[in-house]
Amino acid sequence: MRAIADLLDRFKRGAELIPVVIEGVSGPEANYQIAPDVWTIRQIICHLADSELVGAFRFRSVLAEDNPVLTAYDQDAWARSLDYQRRDFRQALDSFRRIRCENWELLEPLPESAFQRTGNHTERGTVTLLDLLRIYTEHAEKHAQQIRKIRFQYKQLRAHA
Repeated sequence: MRAIADLLDRFKRGAELIPVVIEGVSGPEANYQIAPDVWTIRQIICHLADSELVGAFRFRSVLAEDNPVLTAYDQDAWARSLDYQRRDFRQALDSFRRIRCENWELLEPLPESAFQRTGNHTERGTVTLLDLLRIYTEHAEKHAQQIRKIRFQYKQLRAHA
């Protein structure tokens, strides 16, 4: 159970990790693209908010249903079609934080046995609730690192301008 508790702590900290790494980000930096196929900070934050919403549905489905189907989605299509490049990333950040905290409140009191419940992901196959918790925990951490890299490169560009 200690491993689950530690993972839940990391999951919860994700709600504060992202605001820390984007502190001070504004217009030009939020929209800076380090390469044509790499998202901007704005797009990453919008993606995190939508992904956490999908995660909320997946967590609840696995808890409420027997081996539900967990449908994959095309994150790039979402970014394009939901206009991540124009969305208010501060509002998306608020959504991410709120949903992450609600997800944590759902998961934190569960018995260890609940984390063995399964769903059938359309791309990954059988996943447990623990797998989903790990995926979403690492997801925010990975994007925090990506944001740090973008900010570093943006500052380097500005320093040489």
